[in-house]
This record gives sequence, structure tokens and C-alpha cells, in this order.
Amino acid sequence: MMDLEKEMQTHTISVDIGGKTVTFETGKIARQANGSVMVRQGETMVFASACASKDADPNASFFPLRVDYQEKFSSAGKTLGGFIKREGRPTEREILASRFIDRPIRPMFQEGYYNEVQLLAYVYSYDGIHFPEPMAICAASAALVISDIPLIKPIGAVRVAFIDHQVVVNPTVEELKKSRLDLMLAGSEDGILMVEGHCDFLTEEEVLEAIEKGHEAIKIICHALAQWATAIGKPKNKGQLSLVPQEIIDHVHKIVDNRLDSALRIFKKHERDDAMQAIKDEIVNELLVPEEKYPKALVDRAYKKIKEDAMRLMIMKDRIRCDGRELTQVRPIAIEQNLLPRVHGSSLFTRGETQALAVCTLGPETMAQRYEDLNGEGHHRFYLQYSFPPFSVGEVNRVGAPGRREIGHGKLAERALLAILPAPENFPYTIRLESNIMESNGSSSMASVCGGCLAMMDAGVPIKRPVAGIAMGLILEDHDYCILSDILGIEDALGDMDFKVAGDEKGITSFQMDIKVEGITHAIMQASLAQAKAGRVHILEKMLNACPSSRKEMASHAPRIETMQVKASKIGTIIGPGGKQIRAIIEETGVQIDINDAGVVSIASNNGEALEKAKKIISGLIAEVEVNQVYTGKVTKVAAFGAFVELLPGKEGLCHISELDKKRVDDIFAYIKEGEVVTVKVMEVNDRGQYKLSRKVLM
Repeated sequence: MMDLEKEMQTHTISVDIGGKTVTFETGKIARQANGSVMVRQGETMVFASACASKDADPNASFFPLRVDYQEKFSSAGKTLGGFIKREGRPTEREILASRFIDRPIRPMFQEGYYNEVQLLAYVYSYDGIHFPEPMAICAASAALVISDIPLIKPIGAVRVAFIDHQVVVNPTVEELKKSRLDLMLAGSEDGILMVEGHCDFLTEEEVLEAIEKGHEAIKIICHALAQWATAIGKPKNKGQLSLVPQEIIDHVHKIVDNRLDSALRIFKKHERDDAMQAIKDEIVNELLVPEEKYPKALVDRAYKKIKEDAMRLMIMKDRIRCDGRELTQVRPIAIEQNLLPRVHGSSLFTRGETQALAVCTLGPETMAQRYEDLNGEGHHRFYLQYSFPPFSVGEVNRVGAPGRREIGHGKLAERALLAILPAPENFPYTIRLESNIMESNGSSSMASVCGGCLAMMDAGVPIKRPVAGIAMGLILEDHDYCILSDILGIEDALGDMDFKVAGDEKGITSFQMDIKVEGITHAIMQASLAQAKAGRVHILEKMLNACPSSRKEMASHAPRIETMQVKASKIGTIIGPGGKQIRAIIEETGVQIDINDAGVVSIASNNGEALEKAKKIISGLIAEVEVNQVYTGKVTKVAAFGAFVELLPGKEGLCHISELDKKRVDDIFAYIKEGEVVTVKVMEVNDRGQYKLSRKVLM
């Protein structure tokens, strides 16, 4: 019999990050995985496993990595609100977290490793204090580090905030609410690999400071994991590495000759792609048809390597790019506002061969994007939805629910625009933006920022200030480098960096960086941010030439929304028993009414008269009858001793027969009729809340 306690021997390390202890544990759970680790901070616990297939796919031309992150609602003592009560399709938040794990880890696998790898991360305990996302990246890295899967070196991750002009590493949930920055940062001990965040117009210097202090914490994590790997890690499985033999590279290079250099210098994307495809077809005909002289996957990888080297040499040597631009030059920009007559706001933003048709829709609170996560339920009054149909790159492909890339691009653009939204009390609308990518050749997410900003301005949204976005690239060779402004798709695919930055001339609102190399120095980051600033200021000038400011008037068919602040005690009065009162107002006026717990009543309608009528009814319902004030209302009932008069909706008082007229009233039923409109003054209110009225004092 095996000794189970000995088999379940645990190994633990702890690191101190920002004054908080992060603990890594393995050996107790999921022992059949190649590697598995539980990471704990406070009472938040995140588990990650790493598994690899036994054999590599001989036809793989790219590294098959699968990453999934899931937040168990039970971790916070909750269950889902739907019928099934079980986690299912990943939420937007989970998809973004999966991308956070994938992006920095992918470049760290050993070259030539093509076994399929699956990383799974689960939040099993959540204390509502410590964020699980950076812990999940660290857990996945740790699981790989102690496994036999050939990861080159550990990576670590932290979340960074900027509170009261101070950088805070791994802030708590409450601390982040006070921050002007929300930055996710991942890297190795030697360099940054991923940056993603949004902020409230921080300067380039402030962003650089946050990245540097975050990287100091990452170095501590990576150093600890490297020592852990030495102590308990399995030997790395490098026996199946599939490197492209030099013989194949030489053979492909001979076929390509010098034609690839000419093809890369063709300005238009489709013509350039056709020329390079013709070269590839020749390679296929010589090396793969009718029989394979070499494995197809190795030939494909050899051609990609040669293509990559040719493009990089052209840029480094000649300081020229595929479409003929200089390194800092932004592609030509064309903007057309109000393209779609029946939408609330629209803009067609074209930058070179990248084009976004942005649409803005305004609506009441019920149009808000509702969500449910570990912190509870809520809604977003602003959201951007990005779509990337296959025709945008001239391809035939499936059309369906948005993929991870689309969700990630949309969220990046959405965060870039958050800082410019008007306050809800000044503009009580839900704002939905759509970015429909009509053409794509590099940085469609930044085109979405520009188009989305212009669409909101076209819709009459009083934004605080306009912003633009640009994507930067990098070619790094030893100690020499070139930074590229407004990168093309090929420069993204074959280059070393994709660095997207949004903001204006005074500050940054959103940024995302993915690095394929570790040699990103402070000087390169600083130069990239400075060049990005110059580029986005240029784009912003083009935008302001097309649309200097937000429209003063919204589209005639956009809903008008007005808000009223009422006492919490009056909410029930407006709603009425079983919602009877509010339904009656909606049926009578045709407006839409929303009331939140804070007592803000939102009234929406395309009809101004209906909106005013609804406001008047609600004002009457919540108004208080005041002594010595004069009211005009209908007689609701006539009795022998006097007439009851409705002062406000649901509130009436008694005008005694002696107070109806200066003269004596002998026959009250002949003098006044039910339904008659009269003007009275409130004389007093008794202990039972009854109002004493007088008509004769006004005569």
C-alpha cells in the first residue's frame, strides 16, 4: 500500500509584495498534472494546472497553447442567478483574464516546442479584498516552472495603482477605487512582457514610474520561482523540440532569392500579399508537390523566418517600411461624420487600409449592460462592442459570437474612452458604442478609439475632451532598434512589439503592450511613449478638423432623458401598490421611467410634451402640501358640511361650507358640483394630517 501522506507531501514558498504575502503551494492537489500550484493572498486562493500532450503535432506551424480562467461563484459564497446555477460560457471578465495569462507566457516557451499545452486557472476562494487575476498569471507560471514543460524562465505579474501621487503595487479592491490608474503588468526577471491598463490622463512619466515599480515586484516573484524550480522542479522535456534545419532554410532561401525584398516593398496590402503568396506557391511546388521533400510545417516556418528577417533588415538598414512610410509617419486619415442618418451618432474613420464604422446609441438606464461577478451584480452605463467580420481582411470565415480577440480589442477601446465620459448627473444616458471594422491592416482597436470618440461627438455626447489612439511597433537587433508609428499588420506579426496608446497631448487614458523579446529597456519604453504621443496628437488634429466639438443638439430621433431627485421615502409613492401608479403614468404618457435606490427618477421619451407631462404628474405625487399656499384642484366630493378638494395627486383637504364664500351658502349642492375646479388656500393642518381649506379668503 502506498503511503498517501508521503505522496501528498507539500512544498511551499512565500514572497512579500507591497507589504502583502503571496504563498505558492504544490504537491497536495492535482498531482497527475505536469504541474499544479495553489496561490494564496489573504483568503483569496487561485489554482492553476499545466498539462502537455505526450507528442507534438508534426503539422503544427504555430505553438498550440490553450488558456482558460474561471471564477467559481462558490469562492465568494454565491451561486449564479440563472436557472442552471452553474458556471458555463466564460464571462467577459474571465476571457480578459485568460488573455492576461496567455500573452506574457506564450513567448516564454522553448523555441521548437510544439506539444499542445493547456493552462487552466480557477478561483476557488475569494475574500473580496485581493484581486485574483495577477495571482492567476503567477499560478500558471509557477505550474509551468515546476513541470517538465520547457518554459525558458518564470514570469510574474502584479496589479499597479496610482493613489494620491503614489504607486501602489497589488492594491486591494477598495484601494483601487481611489486610484487614477489600473495597470496589469507581467514580465520576467529581465524584462516586461505585457502591459495593459487604463488611467485618468496620467503623463508618460507617471506611467513609466508605475511600470518600473511594478517590475521591481515582478523580479522578486520570478527570483523566488526560479529558486523553487531548482529545488523541486522536474527536468525539462526538450527531447521533442522541432527546430527548422538549416538545410531547409537554405533551400527555401534559394527559391525566394531576392524577390521577397521587392514584394515586401509593394505599398498596397493585397498586392503585397499576392506577391508573397506567389513566392510561397513556388516554394510549395518545388518542395511539397508532388511529394514532400521536407515536412510542410518546417517549410512554412522556414518561409516565415526568411520573410521576418527580410522585413526587419529592410527597416533596420534602409529605415523604410513596407508601404513606403518613414518610421514615425502616420498613414493618411479620412473622416466622415453622420454617415448613417437614422442612428444617434456615427463616424467612418479610415487610416490607411484600416477602417472603423463607429455607431453611438443613446438610451435610458434599462439599456445598460448588466453583469454578475464575484463582487456582485451591477451595470455599465457605457460599453463598446467591437466586431471584426471576415470581409475586413478579404477572407471567408465563420460569423458568430465574438471571439477572445474581439472582446479584448473592444475592452481596450472602451477603457480608452471611459475617462472622457460626462458625469451621469450631467448626461443621464446609457451610451452604447459599436465599432464595426470594415477594413483591417493594423491597429483596428485604436481606429475604434478614434471612431468611437467621433461617433459620441456626432451624437451630441458632451465629452470632457477628445482622445485618439495609435499602435507602435519595434524592431530590435542587439543594441540597435527602430520604433514604428502606426504599425501595419505585417509589422505586428513579424516585429517585436505591439504597443497601443490612447489619450491626448496632455495625458494617457489607455494602453496595451505585448512584447516578444526581453530587451525592452527604460530608454526604449520612454522613446516609444514619446513617439506615440506625437502620433496621437497628429491623429487628434485630423479628428478635430473633421469635428471640432460635440454637436449641440442630439438627433431628433434620439430619446430625451431628464432626471428628478426624490426622497427615498417617496419612491413607493411613485411606484404605487404593486406598481399600479407607475404603470398608470407610463400608460398615460408613453414615457419610460426608471428609479434607482438613491431616489433618482429617470424619464425617457422621444416626445417632449409627454416627458413634461410625466414630470408634472411625478412632481405632484411627491410634492408636500404647505400651509398658507394656494392650490387649484378638482372637487372630489360634496357633503352637507363642505367640499373635498384635491390639492395634489392623492392629497385632498376639506373646505367647510362656511369657508366657501363670503356670503352664506344655504344649498351647498346647488352652489358647488363634484368635478368643478376651484382655487383654495391651505389654512392649517391638524394632528391627523387633515388639511383645512378656505376659498373665501381669496375673494
